[in-house]
Amino acid sequence: MCGITGWIDWNSDLTKESADLERMTETLAPRGPDASGTWISAHCALGHRRLSVIDPENGAQPMIRYTGDDQFVIVYNGELYNAPELRRELESRGRSFTTTCDTEVLLGAFMEWGRACVERFNGIFAFAIWDVTAQELFLARDRLGVKPLFYSRADDLFLFGSEPKCLLEHPAMKAEVGAAGLAEIFVMGPARTPGQGVYKGLLEVRPGQCMVVNQAGVKIITYWKLRSTPHEQNVEQTAQHVKELLTDTVERQLVSDVPVCTLLSGGLDSSALTTLAVNYYNAGGQGNVHTYSVDYRDNDKNFKAHAFQPNSDAPWIERMTKHLGTIHHSIQFDTPELVVALRDATLARDLPGMADVDASLLLFCHEIKKGATVAISGEAADEIFGGYPWFHREDALSANTFPWSLATAMRADLLAPEIADWIQPQAYIAERYEDAVAEVPQLSSEDENTRKMRRMSYLNITRFMPTLLDRKDRMSMAAGLEVRVPFCDHRLVEYVWNIPWEIKAAGDREKGILRKALKGVLPDDVLTRKKSPYPKTHNPNYLTAVRKLLLDVLNEPSSPLLPLINVKKVRELAEADSANSNIPWFGQLMSGPQLFAYLYQVNLWLSHYKVAIK
Repeated sequence: MCGITGWIDWNSDLTKESADLERMTETLAPRGPDASGTWISAHCALGHRRLSVIDPENGAQPMIRYTGDDQFVIVYNGELYNAPELRRELESRGRSFTTTCDTEVLLGAFMEWGRACVERFNGIFAFAIWDVTAQELFLARDRLGVKPLFYSRADDLFLFGSEPKCLLEHPAMKAEVGAAGLAEIFVMGPARTPGQGVYKGLLEVRPGQCMVVNQAGVKIITYWKLRSTPHEQNVEQTAQHVKELLTDTVERQLVSDVPVCTLLSGGLDSSALTTLAVNYYNAGGQGNVHTYSVDYRDNDKNFKAHAFQPNSDAPWIERMTKHLGTIHHSIQFDTPELVVALRDATLARDLPGMADVDASLLLFCHEIKKGATVAISGEAADEIFGGYPWFHREDALSANTFPWSLATAMRADLLAPEIADWIQPQAYIAERYEDAVAEVPQLSSEDENTRKMRRMSYLNITRFMPTLLDRKDRMSMAAGLEVRVPFCDHRLVEYVWNIPWEIKAAGDREKGILRKALKGVLPDDVLTRKKSPYPKTHNPNYLTAVRKLLLDVLNEPSSPLLPLINVKKVRELAEADSANSNIPWFGQLMSGPQLFAYLYQVNLWLSHYKVAIK
């Protein structure tokens, strides 16, 4: 993976502004620790940081290629998993290649098919291609939004980049936040509304979209979205097809010229991907697979089962590593490390995030990077197959709001009254929910229950899943680690989207059709294990530590958080004995300690980025 940035200015000679380009590019150094490159012309500047995965010796970017006298320049972040097929097709049409990297294939595909090239890609990507002759920039983002792409436009200036930090480095971009941005932080956060970049003027290319930028303006094109069609296969046929798709996806994503590992929790999703990887490596005589897991000091003593986290991972990880014979690396962190990493995680996101879940993932990725450059992760299976508890609880299904954000009233109560009046928390989240529901592609033949389940699936795929993909991208790329997510293969997502709920929940189990597809692939006890999410620390020392962090913020009169919150109510909450409640205020894992950590991150973000509220 890599980091990309650049801008267009129709009124300036950008060759005189190379220092700005260098600074913007350098902010992305963690995403691309292996190489750096820039390209600049009168009206277009492009920057790239490279993490070498395919053809490390070649494939430097920005990459320049010609068709006749026409010149094309690309900066690209991602992986094309069908690059070999595309290369063969392009070669049959007369195109030649000088590298084995997928960057050249992607650029060749654009030169051959133009904007329609994105419809042929199987992969995760965000890229920009400058057509020198046409004086036109083409940008695109992958179908599920695995790779990020932000932009800002004002008059004749257009900025873009992999992360907000590179745009904020440009003199024209200010760290300002208005009512909508504050609502994203205090009402939606750590989720974000698709397309919303929080900072004023900062937008996001939505998943499945591409853009054309020229002197006529900016044109946004949706090249992919979920489509609802009747499902014609029975349970057995469906399970077989899911298995075939998943196997093909994993095998495609194991291709790499650098070490690949898997993240293993002992749950259904990660165990399935690891097993398929082991099978593939064994068939090719490529040696043992390395697996990695994360846990926290004294979690074995402090863990208490509850509805959202019914069991701990450790025994199941041991079960799978012995079963598969992997070379396993168990990584463990203690409270002081998690607390310190809250800062680095905030700076990696350029926004407050998922507290200790972000912090631990960042630390985890740094440890993995010591032994591997590419990791396979089970992210997104729960959204796609219906694994979360809220898919199976009538109160969540009928809540008429995002089921991971049921505590809006409590969160609103923690705001300063004038801020709450300004951003209107209840109205804001209601509008965002209605916007999402209005997008759901329904079939006229569906009954009300089918519509309800399809709506829940759509909310999870388009609103909750991006939060986890953002987390995975920022934390992994901050460590220079590429994480691939096979469950986000668009062919699998498209197919599973149209599986009726009664088949998707086969056997009256969450992710029932996936369990059926993996029958004979996984041991029966692992196959039937109840879902448990990414682990968090249960050490009471963490609550003590983050409570102190927040109280220190509250006790510092210059803290930028104070004018935005109801200090008295937040202080009462921080000092209350019940602060360690297991009732989540966001998602499955973010309860009392995570709220304190999140507010600390908000203050840190406001301070570090010198955010102006306007």
